[in-house]
Amino acid sequence: MNWFGFELNAFLWVFIILNIANVIIQTIKSIATISWGKIGAAVTNAIAYGLYTVVVVYMNADGLGLFWKALIIGIANLVGVYVVKLFEEKSRKDKLWEIRATVSRINITKLDSDLHKALISHNYITAQNYGVFNCYCPTQKESMIVKEILAKYNAKYFVSESKIL
Repeated sequence: MNWFGFELNAFLWVFIILNIANVIIQTIKSIATISWGKIGAAVTNAIAYGLYTVVVVYMNADGLGLFWKALIIGIANLVGVYVVKLFEEKSRKDKLWEIRATVSRINITKLDSDLHKALISHNYITAQNYGVFNCYCPTQKESMIVKEILAKYNAKYFVSESKIL
C-alpha cells in the first residue's frame, strides 16, 4: 500500500499500532494511578512501562525518518487520549450532587420559582439578609441547569458529591 509516496511496510504498521496502544495504556495508567487501588495501579504501571520499552526500541530503529515518527506519535496521542477520555466520560456514573447556595433576601422568591420551573429538587431557609438553598441534582445535566439559574442571581455556592459509605 502506498502512503504519501511511501510503501507501508510491516515496520510502519507495527510502529503505528505500538504507539496507539502505548498512548492508550499510558493514559489508562495515569487514571489508574490516581483512581484505582494499589494492585490495579501497580499492574497497569507494569504493563505500561513494559510496552513503553518496546516502543523505545522501535523509536530508535532505522526504517522511518524522525519527521514521520514524530507525526505518528503526535497523531497516536491525539487519537489515543481522546478515545480513553471519551470512554471514561461515557462510563462515569452520575452521582447525587448537593449544591448549597446563598442569595440576597430580595431574590429568594424568584430563585425558588426558577428552581421549581426547572423541576430541581431543593429546599431553602431564610437567614436574616440571605436565603440558603440546598439543591439536589442526580445528573450532570441538572447540575448545569442549577449553575445557570444561580448565575442569574449572583448566588454564591459550593458543591459536594455523594460518597459511597
